[in-house]
Amino acid sequence: MLPFFEWVTDLRDTITGTFGLRFHPWPIFILGLALLVVSYLFMPDAVSLAFSIALFLAPLWLPFLLVNAALMLWLILKQGEFISSQKYLLLEIKPPRNLVKTPLAMEAFLSTLHIGPGESTWYVRWMKGALRPWWSLEIASFEGQVHFFIWTRANFRRMIETQIYAQYPGAQIVEAPDYTRLISGTIEDFGIWGCDFKHTNATPLPIKTYIEYGLDQVQKEPEQVDPLANLIEFMGSVGKGEYLWLQMIFRQHKGERYGKLNEKGKAYTWTDEAKEMIDKIRKETREPYVDPMTGKEMPGFPSPTKGQAEKIAAIERNVSKQGFDVGIRCIYLAKKDSFNPIVITQMNGLFNPFNSLGWNGIGAAEWLRHFDDYPWEIGVEKKKDLYRRKLVEAFRRRQFFHEPFSFGVAPKDIMVMSTEELATVYHIPSRAVETPGLTRIQSATSEAPPNLPT
Repeated sequence: MLPFFEWVTDLRDTITGTFGLRFHPWPIFILGLALLVVSYLFMPDAVSLAFSIALFLAPLWLPFLLVNAALMLWLILKQGEFISSQKYLLLEIKPPRNLVKTPLAMEAFLSTLHIGPGESTWYVRWMKGALRPWWSLEIASFEGQVHFFIWTRANFRRMIETQIYAQYPGAQIVEAPDYTRLISGTIEDFGIWGCDFKHTNATPLPIKTYIEYGLDQVQKEPEQVDPLANLIEFMGSVGKGEYLWLQMIFRQHKGERYGKLNEKGKAYTWTDEAKEMIDKIRKETREPYVDPMTGKEMPGFPSPTKGQAEKIAAIERNVSKQGFDVGIRCIYLAKKDSFNPIVITQMNGLFNPFNSLGWNGIGAAEWLRHFDDYPWEIGVEKKKDLYRRKLVEAFRRRQFFHEPFSFGVAPKDIMVMSTEELATVYHIPSRAVETPGLTRIQSATSEAPPNLPT
């Protein structure tokens, strides 16, 4: 079923991008029913025979459909119960004014979150609906004031705090109210636009990371170029009555994106895809030649170009690190009289500083990106309003991988990113980033030394 689903999705995207036409379930169902009626009018005997054969074979195919549907509904029910039974909280990270840490500190922190408890046996997965934990790294701008957050299950709070303090000793972590619920976020009060982001190339290919920018080494501030500064500066530029929220939802990568097994009978993961990509590149570097003794065509010796050699090295370096399933979502809300369409253009290119033409990039997709506003798109405004409401609710619930808020997300759209890539697009910026709206604490806070005289 997965390949068929992906084929239909690809066909839909192709037709949508070319003609502005899009598929919806009910029109397709009605069209199919109409074709069936027309076929019966012109070929009643053939249609009756087909129905008779289908009904005769129903004991063979119908139980599989019913059992599969029942199992999927059961799993969604149990997972929903499990998700609602957990307690969640939002932690704000307040960076110190004199921070000199590189993104490597964030990569070390993220490595501690590469865990997957809760899905060890079929019993806990199917009977309890248990799910491995996922987190949300968030950057939010409230009328130009930029804040950094981590959303987590409450029982991971101690681990989050200790690991952040270990890498950023001068930072301050406080529990914050959920900012997404401090405003109504309704279509009656706000203009709303938002999208998800996905890779522009095969997922084992890396984006342009902080290592390419030289941020794996501490540099002099005038020489430091942090690509995250572009994003923070943009978020700090929104004005009165405007809100811009960005979340990066991630969990340990286990291969659900691919939905198949590798040659060893285990879950197919991005390392398997990377191996296939490298093998393909290596084959392209071998120019065949004819053996003068036998007259047979023989594979030549590998002779990769500099670009091919660098691409192989980049893939190997990327997949050698821990991988996460990642969903990135951004939403812009503004009062009706403050809504600025130029922000949408900037959101579409939000991750351009991390994109590499020869390797990989992160581009805008889904949600309000679906609409091209062709004149023949009937009922488009009502459809947009539906997407806006669902988008705000999905953002508030921090769900990307599970029903019902995996809305519009095909398995192939889930990105897989290494700790290095994720630390590149989300890290606590050093003091070289001087965005006025970026909230920093004046000085580090710590307990008094234990050996002070009394």
